[in-house]
Amino acid sequence: MKSIALIQARLSSNRLPAKVLLPIQTIPLVVLAAKRASNTGIEVLVVTSTESSDDALCQELKTQDIKYYRGSLNNVLNRFVSALEEYDDKTIVFRLTADNSFPDGALLDELEENFKSQKLDYLICNGHKSGLPHGLSAEVMRVCALREASSKTQNLYDLEHVTPYLRRKFGESYYEKYKTLKMGAYSCGIDIFDDYAIVANIFSKIDNPITVHWKKLLEVLKKNDKVTMVDSPIKKLVLGGAQLGLNYGINNKVGKPSRLMADRLVKKAISNGVKYIDTAREYGDSENLLGEILQNGWETRVDIITKLSQLNECDENTNHNCIINFVKASVFESCQKIRTNSLYCLMLHKVSHIYDWEGIVWRQLLSLQKDGIIKKLGASVQSPEELALVLELDQIELIQMPFNILDSRWDSHIEEIKKLKKKRKLIIHTRSPLLQGLLTSSEKAIWKIANVENSTTVIEWLNKITQQHNCKSVVGLALNYVKSHDWVDGIVVGMEAEKLLDENLKFFSKKCFTKDELLSIEKSRPILSESTLNPTNWRV
Repeated sequence: MKSIALIQARLSSNRLPAKVLLPIQTIPLVVLAAKRASNTGIEVLVVTSTESSDDALCQELKTQDIKYYRGSLNNVLNRFVSALEEYDDKTIVFRLTADNSFPDGALLDELEENFKSQKLDYLICNGHKSGLPHGLSAEVMRVCALREASSKTQNLYDLEHVTPYLRRKFGESYYEKYKTLKMGAYSCGIDIFDDYAIVANIFSKIDNPITVHWKKLLEVLKKNDKVTMVDSPIKKLVLGGAQLGLNYGINNKVGKPSRLMADRLVKKAISNGVKYIDTAREYGDSENLLGEILQNGWETRVDIITKLSQLNECDENTNHNCIINFVKASVFESCQKIRTNSLYCLMLHKVSHIYDWEGIVWRQLLSLQKDGIIKKLGASVQSPEELALVLELDQIELIQMPFNILDSRWDSHIEEIKKLKKKRKLIIHTRSPLLQGLLTSSEKAIWKIANVENSTTVIEWLNKITQQHNCKSVVGLALNYVKSHDWVDGIVVGMEAEKLLDENLKFFSKKCFTKDELLSIEKSRPILSESTLNPTNWRV
């Protein structure tokens, strides 16, 4: 039974144009992908577009004596089906992409054998479910399945991504032979220039990039400390942007990081799986700094959550038209600084802005959302009373709230949060898991600033619980406590040094506490007052 590998390629990539012609040991990436896929004898066909932008690609393929087919740029499914017009319905098809150079003939031979022995209609090899890195990826199907998809779907997403129709009809059968390798958090694909530099470095250590077995490449990949990690166990970690723009935190002895350190922190966090960065108009130059750092493709890997200005320039008598102008100015200045046309999520920094000035602020934000300037609306709450208010608004999709191991104020609201998360889109991010660094301090003077006169009891309890649960530090205890709550989707943690990021990455990869362990902690914890739990009441 015949099989063929189709390698999808184009030069008009948005994030890294012409990346498939970038050299790996002098071999253009698309050529390397094609020759590796065919190194055990499998037929290979590169499928590209009829656009003039792909003329240079086809010329390179022709020079290298690699077969290619040109079809629709946007209807990639049709491009595949048209390229296979002369092939029998039962022909097995591998779908590969030219920016993934790790797959080889040996891997495709294994996949074909599994596909046939299991009598499957669709098979995928990729990521955690296969135990292999993103980029060591392939899909297997038959020509008849692609023809059916092309005739039965006009969904633009289906046409662009080729296989969604097949996934819906046949389900997602993953190749699981290497699941025990547990390398699903790694990535070896090329999306931006940093990825290319890593892959090029890996192949520079290889004698023959065309014939080297994919398993050998994985050995080198695991030793590369700069490798990009995706969908990692630390997905709940949200990088706090306050420390990037201000000297922030009661126990911060380092201060605001340098521009170079900020760049390293942000990119290392993203490379290790961080999906959100939290910032605000009030966080000094944090927005602008992030806008500078997140260029050349990095902006596509992370979502920025920012906040509306606190509108301190306005009072109760300010004209409504002026209020509207201040709101617009805040939103568009955030867009300008972050360097985006629309904000992923804009949160209210003050919940009172929902009803202040007869609700004009909130109505204006809803209008901006309708216009596509804001994708999601959220609110940063300070108290259980504010939480109760915003939970009633279906338009609020993201709520940020303070929450830590000593904070019992939210206990009566947790069940309501869980119920609402089942009914509508609702993301919960918590902040201040270390209570602005207070929990890590053993200095009584600092606890006194936070209105705790008898800090010895609290400090001793924290140390005792840390030992009981085999945590290496109070930081590890505090972070794992918050992370272990299933209703918490993300935890905002600010870091002003790379060492702190490394420590947090380790903390977030630890096994969560059980429900019984959480209950045990909560039953024994000291009771602190609102004057301590809310930093706005501290004696600063």
